[in-house]
Amino acid sequence: MADLPFPVPICGPPPLPGAATWNLEPTLLATLLAGALAIAWTERRQGKAMAWPMAGWLVLALALVSPLCSASVALFSLRITQHLVISLAAAPLLAVAAMRLRGVARLGPGLPAIAFGALLWLWHLPGPYGATFAPDGVAYWLMHLSLAGAATWFWAALLRHGAARPLASAIAALSTAIQMGVLGALLTFAPRALYAVHGASVTGPWGLTPLEDQQLGGLLMWVPGGLLFLVVLAAAAAQVLRPQLARSTG
Repeated sequence: MADLPFPVPICGPPPLPGAATWNLEPTLLATLLAGALAIAWTERRQGKAMAWPMAGWLVLALALVSPLCSASVALFSLRITQHLVISLAAAPLLAVAAMRLRGVARLGPGLPAIAFGALLWLWHLPGPYGATFAPDGVAYWLMHLSLAGAATWFWAALLRHGAARPLASAIAALSTAIQMGVLGALLTFAPRALYAVHGASVTGPWGLTPLEDQQLGGLLMWVPGGLLFLVVLAAAAAQVLRPQLARSTG
C-alpha cells in the first residue's frame, strides 16, 4: 500500500496497481440492500416498473463497493471517474423514479442545475476534497450523498419538464455542460497539483505524477461530462424547434 498523510475511511488506504479491493464494509452493504428493498417496495406499491431505478441503484452500489472505490483513493482521475459514474450513469436511472416526486413536479430544471453545479465545484475545491479523506468519514458521505442527490434531482427535472419546458431544460443542460467544462479545464491546465492527498508517493506507483493524474481527471470531467449534457441540450433544442419546423413544412 502507498503512504497517505492520514487514514481513509470506507475505501481503505491507497492501493498499489493491481491491489485494489472490493469494499465489503457491513454497514455500507446493509444500507445499499435497504435502499434496494425500499425502491422495489415503492415502485411495486405504485404499480411502476422498477427496472430503471433498480439499475441505477446497482450502478451506484458498484461505484461504492467495487475496486473503483479503493483505486480512487490513490488517483484523483479515478475519483473523478467515480463521481461521473454516479452523476451521469446512476443518477439518470434513479431519476426515472424521482421524477414523480412533488418537489420535482413543482420546480423546473433551473434550481437543481444550480444545486448540482454548486456542489460539484464545492467538493472539488482542495479543502473540501481533502476533508473527504478524514478518518471519521463524515465529509466523504456528505460528498457522495449530496452529489448523488443533486444529480438525481437535476436529471429528474429534465425528464419531468423536458417536453413541456424544452427551453428551460436546454438552458439548464447548457449551463451544466459549461460549468463542468470550465472546472475540467481549470484542473487540466492548472500549473501545479492541487490535492495533497494524491502526492507523488501515492500516484507514482501508477506511473503518473500528481499533476498528470490531475490533468487526466480534468479531461475526464471536461470531455465526457460535457458531451453528455450537450446531447441533452440537443434533444431539448429539437423539442423547441420541432413546432417551427412543422409549421414551415406544413
